[in-house]
Amino acid sequence: MATTAVTPERANYLNAEYGVKSWLLTVDHKRIALLYLLSVTLFFFLGGFFALLIRLELLTPAGDLMQADTYNKVFTMHGIIMVFFFLIPVVPAVLGNFLMPIMIGAKDLAFPRINLLSWYLYVIGGLLILHCMLTGGVDTGWTFYPPFSTSFSNTKVVEAGLAVFVSGFSSILTGLNFIVTVHRMRAPGMTWDRLPLFVWANYATSIVMILGTPVVAITIVLVALERTLHLGIFDPKLGGDPLLFQHLFWFYSHPAVYIMILPSMGVISELITCFSRKRVFGYKFVALSSVAIAVLGFLVWAHHMFVAGMSLYAGLIFSFLSFFVAVPSAIKVFNWTATLYKGSISFTTPMLYAFGFLGLFTMGGLTGLFLAALGVDVHVTDTYFIVAHFHYIMVGGVLMGYLGGMHFWWPKISGRMYPEFWGKLSALIVFLGFNLTFFPQFILGYMGMPRRYWQYPPEFQILNVLSTAGASVLAVGYLLPMIYFVWSMRYGKPAPDNPWNAAGLEWMTSSPPPTYNFDETPVVTWEAYNYEELNKKEEVPVER
Repeated sequence: MATTAVTPERANYLNAEYGVKSWLLTVDHKRIALLYLLSVTLFFFLGGFFALLIRLELLTPAGDLMQADTYNKVFTMHGIIMVFFFLIPVVPAVLGNFLMPIMIGAKDLAFPRINLLSWYLYVIGGLLILHCMLTGGVDTGWTFYPPFSTSFSNTKVVEAGLAVFVSGFSSILTGLNFIVTVHRMRAPGMTWDRLPLFVWANYATSIVMILGTPVVAITIVLVALERTLHLGIFDPKLGGDPLLFQHLFWFYSHPAVYIMILPSMGVISELITCFSRKRVFGYKFVALSSVAIAVLGFLVWAHHMFVAGMSLYAGLIFSFLSFFVAVPSAIKVFNWTATLYKGSISFTTPMLYAFGFLGLFTMGGLTGLFLAALGVDVHVTDTYFIVAHFHYIMVGGVLMGYLGGMHFWWPKISGRMYPEFWGKLSALIVFLGFNLTFFPQFILGYMGMPRRYWQYPPEFQILNVLSTAGASVLAVGYLLPMIYFVWSMRYGKPAPDNPWNAAGLEWMTSSPPPTYNFDETPVVTWEAYNYEELNKKEEVPVER
């Protein structure tokens, strides 16, 4: 069982080899996870910088900070960077890469060199989007809708599409690696009904990566071919159909929402079961709901197109499916709540982020039901209601889960503890700042303020001022963890192997883990989340 003793100084993945070359050519999944951590953090702050420019522009009704064309490029770069270079890769590539093999008792991922290649493809795609940004940018919005993207825009559409195309192959390779690893490299006794829910979530995510990403890759290639060779694919002037693009794009991009949120759901399952000291209520339902979300996510793409001219009958079908896809997510939320019921809850930093996730994700999910209803969707399409809903799911959900997971596993990743006071403060600031930023946008959208507009009527200013003020608070909340995580690497207390007295194989190896994770391959003889057994044997060493 897990121990709370501090491991003596020994070889681990951080000090096994030194030098830049040893990191750039590593095939250790844990080091590759840290390479991803550095990369996605840089893109997060770059995307955040563009968000700051957007909020500063919207502080006043008049477009007095930048020109209209510049504003178009700013919100486009914000969307492309945040969606394709942060939200999609962040949890699978960082936490998934680091933890998946350890959680199932494997020495590494199935294809270590392909894992390194996936990071290089991500970096190449990132460099391409940086080149695009520095040489004129792109102004189509992150959705690349034709015919604007194929004919009218004079910006770097092909270069931006190429960047998305290359980064998409990074996702495909990561998904392939995860699926093969889970199928072929589980430790003896690690049956499917003993897999951690974080593994289930990333497994389901990998299915979406492999099946969905090629569709958007092909779609972007078709845009580039039409733009350069003037083929009639999407542009009606050339005999094409712009609605075809929307069908292809959203067939991937709605499941991409689940690429972003499913891994964070897996994180929340780990946090809630640990800090309530109980096995997850309805473990099998929570596990299978991840697979159900991945499958049903491919059936609801056209609810993004209710105003695009589809038939009433098609609209009704996709409306029903959009309501239905909420059921597996609701199963998770209700089962998490049931897990908390009568649990021995510890209000640590990771648990505060888990509570924040529950609040923000539930708000985002409930407002999604409004968008599944045909009548309401027609009213709020392309308004700030959509922006608020999207950010409650993607930023509120994904980032709360990611930050909760980083605080939970940081002692295992770094071998050091972070300052608990500052962690709790950052969780509070992020939650308050987020709601102050995005809740006013629900009201703005319902009142009719369109998204992506450079100017707006003066009666909307007070809500925009609140939103910009909230963004400032939110930025402080996001900066704090970066500061004290870096500080903890040098000054933090050495971390025990299992500081939370948590269940799971990752807590049965040293902090930080050795290069091959375990000195001997573990044999699993216990059920997942055996907290009843742990509670009987040891006193919980966490702050209450």
